[in-house]
Amino acid sequence: MVKALPPLLASIIGWLRAGYPQGVPENDYIPLIALLRRRLSDEEVREITAALVDQGDLPIGKPDIQMMITKVTNEIPLDVDVERVRAHLVAGGWAITDDTPNDHPH
Repeated sequence: MVKALPPLLASIIGWLRAGYPQGVPENDYIPLIALLRRRLSDEEVREITAALVDQGDLPIGKPDIQMMITKVTNEIPLDVDVERVRAHLVAGGWAITDDTPNDHPH
């Protein structure tokens, strides 16, 4: 049985799918997680990432999730990569600003 996500996290997955209708490409995993970590708790990022894996939107294994989150914690993605991912999310309707660390989709 798949765990139901809280409405906020479910809406974030909806915005992610709008920005990535074909699924998240491999070179966007780390910048995407970095952007999510700026706005969500680590637990929320894990829940979203696990749901994306379960539903085939993020083609990695569940054991890789924590490793990716740890990698983001220890390694800053390139600005060009973060901007590319930001553009996908904005195109999907997610308002992202640099001065508001907790802006969520609306």
